[in-house]
Amino acid sequence: MKRNIVRSASTMTSIPLNLRGLKCPLPALRVRKALKTAAPGDLFLVECTDPMAAIDIPNLMRETGDAIELSSSEGELLVFHIRKAAA
Repeated sequence: MKRNIVRSASTMTSIPLNLRGLKCPLPALRVRKALKTAAPGDLFLVECTDPMAAIDIPNLMRETGDAIELSSSEGELLVFHIRKAAA
């Protein structure tokens, strides 16, 4: 039996943001700018090396209403999976 799976384009869109080497406040500002032009449901894969991003990006998500689905760190690399909220 063959199944048809329908997925909307917005749930499958993942956008990498390489913000390595940028210092505060640039990582948060770049994430804010990217979220403004994103479609609801878009997923951003954000990579930062600025330790202040661990504070700034979660605070930004509280302001915008968007969600951090996953955050992790490996050495100095911080990774955030951010989902654009529905309009």
